[in-house]
Amino acid sequence: MATRSPYKRQTKRSMIQSLPASSSRRFISRKRIAMMMIPLAFFSGVLFLFFMPFNSWGQQPSGSLDLSHRIHEIEVVAEFPHDPDAFTQGLLYSGNDTLFESTGLYGKSSVRKVSLRTGKVEVLEKMKDSYFGEGLTLLGESLFQVAWLTHTGFTYDLHNLRKVKPFIHHMKDGWGLATDGEVLFGSDGTSTLYRMDPQTMKVTDKHTVKFNGREVRYLNELEYINNEVWANVWQSDCIARISPKDGSLLGWILLPKLRQGLLRSGHGGIDVLNGIAWDSDKQRLFVTGKLWPKLYQIKLKPASAKSGTNIERQCVV
Repeated sequence: MATRSPYKRQTKRSMIQSLPASSSRRFISRKRIAMMMIPLAFFSGVLFLFFMPFNSWGQQPSGSLDLSHRIHEIEVVAEFPHDPDAFTQGLLYSGNDTLFESTGLYGKSSVRKVSLRTGKVEVLEKMKDSYFGEGLTLLGESLFQVAWLTHTGFTYDLHNLRKVKPFIHHMKDGWGLATDGEVLFGSDGTSTLYRMDPQTMKVTDKHTVKFNGREVRYLNELEYINNEVWANVWQSDCIARISPKDGSLLGWILLPKLRQGLLRSGHGGIDVLNGIAWDSDKQRLFVTGKLWPKLYQIKLKPASAKSGTNIERQCVV
């Protein structure tokens, strides 16, 4: 570390002493002001750094979804209320802090418009008691919904949730739906990912999803995210990342801490993880489950070595 020169200190002192009294006072006054400004500037900088994160809490910056790792864990960014009586089967984000949700169970199935911030159900269209609601997606101005144990589905008007018309699909069963804006992707509870024409609902392609040679069965609720199809695996705390081109498995997202946390908090009546919604504009990712009292905004992080072991046991049920 360099030391200060005695010569420089002496010269500076001599300059001050040689100045006229008024100039010397002005010099000392300016020096005193300058010295006072240093802590003020430091304090302002601390305040800026302290308050700056509040503007971005609850949001992930654009392009921040890192999918370079094959196995991810999650961190909770924010929690929102969710109807604990909603048996969530399909979930999607439509902008302006608005969600659309499909719920199941005979006699309780519905399609609903929900406020993200409050969890309040703003509009609800109840299904006939003979239908068990399943997956939901939005294409254009129409919501598409399928029903369990039937080849029947329904389209709804985005603005008022009135049924537009029923349709017949050609999957073995109706579980999940998603779209890339042009085609529909579907699941039927097996390891098959379907691609369908939204005009005719005919299957145009399908692939079997496998992990280490084993079929990944029970593909359930679907969401299209950054050129991938994400699928809840029923009865697990896992989301499978799937290539829509060939059905290859691209990675896993492990979420057991969410359900475990709810159980520890005394929410013993909850069912499994189910429901993925993606805000493509703000790069926000939301998840919930059947009969869960909370909906979570999450972000991804690489899984630890411990968490990333025994994926078959965790996710391939």
